[in-house]
Amino acid sequence: MTQLDLIEALAEKDGITKENAARIVKTFFNSMTDALEKGDRVEVRGLCSFNIKEYPAHMGKNPKTGEPVHVPAKKFPFFKCGKELKKRVDYTQD
Repeated sequence: MTQLDLIEALAEKDGITKENAARIVKTFFNSMTDALEKGDRVEVRGLCSFNIKEYPAHMGKNPKTGEPVHVPAKKFPFFKCGKELKKRVDYTQD
């Protein structure tokens, strides 16, 4: 499902215009992005949670030459699936 598919589904289910649905979806994703950018955790109960994992700087190796290379510290968004979503996706579980 793409963002456009989500907008169309919202517009159809709730009987609103696509423009309003697009504004809602964009506000939702922008709010999540802003929270993660500030270092906050985002949780959608039953669906998933997002947080930022920080990785410290370290010395790595260039795979071609074997020379040591400084790898700077990094921050990455981390997705964790919720229990309810796991159950719905893995239909083999009871």
